[in-house]
Amino acid sequence: MVLFLGIDGGGTGCRAAVCDRDGRILGRGEGGPANINTDTELAARNILAATGSALAGSGAALSDLVAVLGLAGGTIRAASARLDALLPFARTRIVNDAVTAARGALGEDDGILAALGTGSVFARQLDGEVRQFGGRGFLLGDEGSGAVLGRSLLAEAMRAGDGFAPMTPLLEDILAELGGAEGIISFGNRAAPADFGAFAPRILGSDDPAARRIFDEAVGYVRHVLTVLQAGRNLPVVFLGGLGPHYAARLDGPWPLRQPLGSGVDGALAMARQMEAPA
Repeated sequence: MVLFLGIDGGGTGCRAAVCDRDGRILGRGEGGPANINTDTELAARNILAATGSALAGSGAALSDLVAVLGLAGGTIRAASARLDALLPFARTRIVNDAVTAARGALGEDDGILAALGTGSVFARQLDGEVRQFGGRGFLLGDEGSGAVLGRSLLAEAMRAGDGFAPMTPLLEDILAELGGAEGIISFGNRAAPADFGAFAPRILGSDDPAARRIFDEAVGYVRHVLTVLQAGRNLPVVFLGGLGPHYAARLDGPWPLRQPLGSGVDGALAMARQMEAPA
């Protein structure tokens, strides 16, 4: 018996689905975090737990599965190799979750995925091949993300407090809430990306000059990325993530916008079914 497993996993949890050769879903399951760059062993346990739930009642074994795993950290080769060694599937392919999200969102069509939430990542599918761009984490990338928007807001508040940027009501509020520059620094020393991202709603849709300036800069960056990825074409763009609709509203017009056709799990299953079955 050969069945196909699709996994979509990130920092907050993972989702699994198992299907047969015809694409009929036989079961679904969920598990805990599956960011393999953060904790590969924990990710493996959670992936196996989610897979076990999806297989319940099917009579199939883990060794019957041809699996595609779309995971946060999937571009880190050492982590992917370590995870592969921990999994008992018949065949396993590990990719970044942006790749499976793009396949799920676009189906087999050419197009671009822009996933913008706490982090950010882009992917382009051309002639059935998916390539990821960005998604390199909060410290060195994730431009346009909620975490970077929040960090930019706090940095602007400190600049305004020093007289190097125009003070605005929003920046005054931030300085008062966090206890001035010293409080902002203390917050930043212990904050995770999600903590910075919690400030992003203060920027979106705000009439405050600082908020508009920060978001305008982020929109400009996303527009630049999409322009480069278009490479002179007119590819449809799918926006995902909590911030996706906000960017889509600002960027509606240059290229056709499309609603996602499916999820990251759908994309992983489609990719698994395309893999050659084991002998």
